[in-house]
Amino acid sequence: MSKKQIVWLTAVAIIFMWGAPFWGVRALAQDASVKTTSDESSKPISAFRLDFTLTESEDGRKINSRHYSMNLVPGYTPANEIKIGSRVPVEGKQGEMQYIDVGTSIWSRMTERGDGVQLEVRAEISNFANPEQETRSSMPLLRQLRINASTVAVPGKPTVVGIVDDPNSKRQFELEVTVTKIR
Repeated sequence: MSKKQIVWLTAVAIIFMWGAPFWGVRALAQDASVKTTSDESSKPISAFRLDFTLTESEDGRKINSRHYSMNLVPGYTPANEIKIGSRVPVEGKQGEMQYIDVGTSIWSRMTERGDGVQLEVRAEISNFANPEQETRSSMPLLRQLRINASTVAVPGKPTVVGIVDDPNSKRQFELEVTVTKIR
């Protein structure tokens, strides 16, 4: 064997030895991703119903309660949303009309985690501070509450997502969700 061949074989052996651990890790990572993908596709799809209750209290006494429900599949993108209300015209610049949304909007996304579910919720509730403003198209005064929360819920058990106090009154608003597995 010539000196050139020995140097070439030695170089190939060194490259192979240094690269072998990297190639081995890479091959294992590829195998793991293939298994994960096939496991995910064979996993049955779950569906859930989220029942939201928005309770309004004054001085510790319940005065109003609203209920909203949605069905969703964990991990689904985009997230699910309930939206109910009115689009109210408001004059922006002189003679230009803009519209603002007044009502209830609840956005939610979830992920299954063991015995529970990880839940993201964004809720926005707005209404007219004075009910007679609803019929006028001038500049309405609006009350608004917003809750952006992330929590873990156990199916079948009510979970408080958030509680907010109205700074202009003695009213308190509580948003609660009950998650029910439907499939």
